[in-house]
Formats: sequence, structure tokens, C-alpha cells
Amino acid sequence: MAPVQIFTDSTNDLTPELLERHGIGVVPLYVTFGEESYRDGVDMYPELLYRKVETGGRLPKTAAPSPADFLNAFEPAVGEGKDIVYIGLSSALSSTVQNASLAASQLPEGRVRVVDSYNLSTGIGIQVLTAALAAEEGKSAAEIETLVTDIRTRVETAFIIDTLDYLYKGGRLSSLQNFVGSLLKIRPIVKVVDGSMILASKIRGRREKALDQLLQNVLAERDHLDNSILIVTHSMAYEEAQFVKHQLEAHTGARQVLLTETGCVISSHCGPGTVGVIYINK
Repeated sequence: MAPVQIFTDSTNDLTPELLERHGIGVVPLYVTFGEESYRDGVDMYPELLYRKVETGGRLPKTAAPSPADFLNAFEPAVGEGKDIVYIGLSSALSSTVQNASLAASQLPEGRVRVVDSYNLSTGIGIQVLTAALAAEEGKSAAEIETLVTDIRTRVETAFIIDTLDYLYKGGRLSSLQNFVGSLLKIRPIVKVVDGSMILASKIRGRREKALDQLLQNVLAERDHLDNSILIVTHSMAYEEAQFVKHQLEAHTGARQVLLTETGCVISSHCGPGTVGVIYINK
């Protein structure tokens, strides 16, 4: 049985240390400001993205890696005798998975298995990490594909958004909605459902109230969640994310609560101050 290497794209939002520790390959998406194109996580990071948005007043566009990008990433591993399981950004949001599949079709049949995560950010990352741990246990590519296909529909991903500006700039709010929402201090909770982002609820008032609601939503499900791995993800909201992490450690019995930072894709949609919680239901 061939050894298995796990691949994903740059929207997975796991830390560089976790990616390196588990030998996870990453194919970057592209972030474009006008004529300038950058590789997400390689030469474009959230801090630089936010500075460019503040300066130019517009959000960047994002683009999937090309089939050639994927082929260039996959070929060396296959050449070393490895099988590949690739887990990518939801096909409802991007052509990333489609392009990975086109690249896989150029390699010997069965050597690259492409899985649509139906998710984004560490909603992908938690699946990638689960797959990497299974690979380290000696599971085959087929077994890992089956494992991820099973858990992907049980991944819960929710974010509290601190500012409406990025939703407005991204065309998801009208100027009136942005004005009224900002005036009333409305902070949305966004969830991922069937691979797409939806508005789950609106919290009016202080940021602490919104964070508490995010926490209570998770704690209400504590008897149903898989407590092996929980992830708290944030964009320039380290102290709040640490608070959420400590609360989850104290009240869920989770064996591991990871803290990660969002990459450019989720940052460009949600903006600074975003905090998210990701877990898998039993």
C-alpha cells in the first residue's frame, strides 16, 4: 500500500506549524488588486490585504489555482510513489476543486483523490487535519477519502463578524443596510451550510454579547460534538479568540482546542475582528 500525502489549498487556515508537522501540501489561491496578483499565504497576508483595502477602498478578487498549478504540486509526490488525497474549498464558492480534479485526471488513475470539503477556512482545516492523522496511522487513500466524505457533512462552522464594511464592499449589503446595521451595532453570525455562507443570526449590541452568543451556540451542542479537535479561528482578534479558546477548554472537555488565524480569503469576506468556532458533530 502506497504512503498517502494530504493536500489542500490556502483557504484551509491551519497554522504553518501544523501544516509542516503533518507534511500537508498547500496549493495557494490568487488574490488580485487591479493588475497586481498575489499568492494567498505566500506573498499576500491578511495584514497587507487590510492595508490595501483601506488605501484603495475596494476588496480584492480571488481566483482558484489553475489545473497546471495543481499538476505541478501533485506530480512530485506521485513520482515519489505516494498516493494523494486533496481536500479543497467548497465547490459552491470556487472552481478550486474542479481544477484539482482536472489535474488529477492527467495523472495515473486512482493516484489522486479529490474531495470537496463543502466548507471554508478551518472548516476545511479540521477535515485536512483529520485526514493527515489518518494517513500517519497508515490508512489508505481510499480509507481516508471515505473518512473525510463521512465527516464533511458533520462539520459545524460559524463566525461572528465585527464590522459590516467588508460585507458591504463585497456586495452582500446595500449602503442602507450597512448604515443601519452599523448605527445599531449589529454583528452577524455567519454559518456554512451546504458549502455556502449564510446569515444565521444578528446580534445587536456590544461585541462581548456577540462572542457570548457564539460560545453559547457551541456549548448548547456539547453533548453532540466530537471533542477530539475544536478550532477557534480569528482575524486580528487574538485576545477574544484566546478567551473563546479557554472557555471551550473549560466547558466542553475537548482533548484539543487549536487557535489559528484566518487567511486572505475569509479575511476579504469578513474583515478584521472576525472570530470563528469549528467542530465536528458526532
